[in-house]
Amino acid sequence: MSIQKAIDRTRLGEKLPEMPWYVQQFIDYKLPDLSPSTLLEYVRDYESFFNWLRAEGLSSAAALKDVTLTELESLRIENITGYRLYLTTRTEGTNSRTTVIRKLSALRSMFHYLSQIAEDDDFYPLLKRNVMAKIEIKRTNKPKDTAAKLKGKILEEEELVAFIDYIREGYAADVSTNKQALYAHAKNKERDACIASLILNSGLRVSEVINLNLSDLDVGNKLLHVLRKGSNDETFKTPVYFRDQARSALERYLPLRDSQYAAPKREKALFLAIPNGQTEGKRMTKRAIQAMIIKYAKRFGKPYLTVHKLRHSFATDYYLQNDIYKTKEQLGHASTETTEIYAHLTDKTMSEAIERRSRETGTQET
Repeated sequence: MSIQKAIDRTRLGEKLPEMPWYVQQFIDYKLPDLSPSTLLEYVRDYESFFNWLRAEGLSSAAALKDVTLTELESLRIENITGYRLYLTTRTEGTNSRTTVIRKLSALRSMFHYLSQIAEDDDFYPLLKRNVMAKIEIKRTNKPKDTAAKLKGKILEEEELVAFIDYIREGYAADVSTNKQALYAHAKNKERDACIASLILNSGLRVSEVINLNLSDLDVGNKLLHVLRKGSNDETFKTPVYFRDQARSALERYLPLRDSQYAAPKREKALFLAIPNGQTEGKRMTKRAIQAMIIKYAKRFGKPYLTVHKLRHSFATDYYLQNDIYKTKEQLGHASTETTEIYAHLTDKTMSEAIERRSRETGTQET
């Protein structure tokens, strides 16, 4: 099992006792099919919904676990509309349209289970009336739409190399007056450049990066063994290839891993950090890598660039040289529908490259 899955399974076990009994029953029903990380998101979504019900007076429960099935049966369409409005307008952090759709889908999945699958002792549905069945959830994340949103927010062509070079060298010049930032950069630049290079030259997800162990790495063959997202077999690691530039970055980082991060022999993680107040290196967290990429991206002049957009950057570049099926396999997509994003992105990229080449040729001829 991946490190993140193990952490999320523990958190799931801690949160479930706070939920109503029927939520616990639903999670048990879904456990064989969904990852602990997904189920933890479900529970957090239900926690938000039940808290809203209590705040709005739609439930008299003193605690989350006391919200009753009768109270769920009594909900009307306008109540769900009100919750949707709350999710999109609340002041303490609004949700994107995609997040709102996900939260409503999580609710609909549970309501469907309670009304269509689960039964009481007399073989009647646990939930007699399912208001969520009347709620239309429009999914707008078509590949073409996603590609349009990504345009201008990923790295293209020479920017892939330039960003890695900036992490290694350029950033220091931009923080030259900040001694603390300079010290941290000098210590971590090879590690940080290696992480960015690995994603930009293999398309790994951030969750896959943090789960990498030293034993997963075959530098000579430019190969990693990766715990892929969505895999039901938690013991099987998928072979994933990376490009030469990532090999160079790994060869620069690996000799520094033990000395720079005081790596204890028991620590298997490929990428380490020393937490504040501690003396030994530990596996980097997802949040640390995300924050690290954002830090460099802002200084690089790409404030919208995130760690996941590095994956999109690789995928777009890779698709220009390969077909959709090879790209799907490299990225670990469940279907080619997701991979179609890069078909739409590269259509635009290729047309711009042709126009740019035409201008350059015209200038030379003149």
